[in-house]
Amino acid sequence: MSERQSDDQVEALPHDNRRQVLYWRLLARLFDPEEQPALERAGLAVVEDIGLPAALLDPQASVDSIVQRHPELAAEFDGLMVTDEDQGPDADPDGEVTRAGAAEVRRAALVSKVLLNVFSTGSGAVSAGQLSRWQSDAGWLERALGCAPGDLRGGRGSGGSGGVAPTGTGGGGRTPDLSRLIPAIGPELGALEADLVKRMHLREVLADPKLAARLTPSMSLVEQLLRDKNNLSGVALANAKDLIRRFVDEVADVLRTQVEKATVGAIDRSVPPKRVFRNLDLDRTIWKNLTNYSPEEERLYVDRLYYRHTARKTTPQRLIVVVDQSGSMVDSMVNCTILASIFAGLPKVDVHLIAYDTQALDLTPWVHDPFETLLRTQLGGGTDGTVAMALAEPKIAEPRNTVVVWISDFYEWRSQPLFDSMAALHRSGVKFIPVGSVTSSGRGSVNPWFRERFKDQGTPVLSGHIRKLVQELKTFLG
Repeated sequence: MSERQSDDQVEALPHDNRRQVLYWRLLARLFDPEEQPALERAGLAVVEDIGLPAALLDPQASVDSIVQRHPELAAEFDGLMVTDEDQGPDADPDGEVTRAGAAEVRRAALVSKVLLNVFSTGSGAVSAGQLSRWQSDAGWLERALGCAPGDLRGGRGSGGSGGVAPTGTGGGGRTPDLSRLIPAIGPELGALEADLVKRMHLREVLADPKLAARLTPSMSLVEQLLRDKNNLSGVALANAKDLIRRFVDEVADVLRTQVEKATVGAIDRSVPPKRVFRNLDLDRTIWKNLTNYSPEEERLYVDRLYYRHTARKTTPQRLIVVVDQSGSMVDSMVNCTILASIFAGLPKVDVHLIAYDTQALDLTPWVHDPFETLLRTQLGGGTDGTVAMALAEPKIAEPRNTVVVWISDFYEWRSQPLFDSMAALHRSGVKFIPVGSVTSSGRGSVNPWFRERFKDQGTPVLSGHIRKLVQELKTFLG
């Protein structure tokens, strides 16, 4: 059979069969880097027949490069893989979106492109350009899932996709429900990125300013830089510090927005409101002056202006953040260091920061500068929380005005003595918040022995998105 006859048969296939051709090709390329000629020809015929560029089938072509040549496709990638009921009235009762057959074939081609570029990472050494391209493609996958680039990898929220700026939903302000994904997609993307970073000759890349400039800061990259910082010097060290600072600044912008969404402290009505325009209570002013309305003139005469109270009561509070800096907790270490610096900038909040593995380090003098704090961390392997408790306990002067946030997976060398100390803090009136993970993906394993005892004590382990911890702290400090 000639190649032309093969193409004609592909064009005559029902839509479901065309989709299968594209997905079989995807699976073949994921599990075997070698091309399967029959599947490649069939896939090319399907793609060209539905009016999509042949570059979609090229594993070396990034999504950025395709969108730059075909900008109309950017909007199609946004929300491409969101199929829940939030899509609108076209969704069926099972949550699946009803689409025309031809549209589903087109969607299958775009989905295949994103998945192949992200999950087919090859082997061997990785260049700065390859890492940058993968980060960009991962950003497009996150957008396809209804998130902002960087969200699922524990990153910066809306930044870091690289290349083409978002033109569609990019998350659209709505948090998609990804709980049905098995395995959870965020941790898997983070693991892939971490593997690529490990396969880079990072020291050589950092020593070359041009190559270093191509790196996009990410949690995986920052982790590797923190582990290797003592082995760097000169230009390489300067470039490493620049990448860490860029990442810290980007994450801080995201977390600062979350903290500032609600002002800490209750309204203090004993303080007269400031009589400025921004505090004018227009609704109350109109309501209180309605008796002065003149129907003949159709005019409201205002005798008195009313203003909103904006002053807030602030009781001095002490926040003690204890962070496990062992190798398994790097994501939490970075997030909580930045978060502590943000809360340290709030009025009447006295923040202390302690990091530990088998030794404890009081980082309070640098708590306002998360960059300097991170440079002083030493990522270790063991975990002995009793040494951190020895530093934390003397800092508690007024238990009922103190909150202790303890971030760890709680796989401890001396479990019982540490728990006894934590229970004593709780009984004294300290607000004790054990936290199992403080990441964007929410991934984290917590020692079941501690989890059960914290639950029985009435201080269950807080795990999941960092927004949960932000809300807990603001509730207490308010």
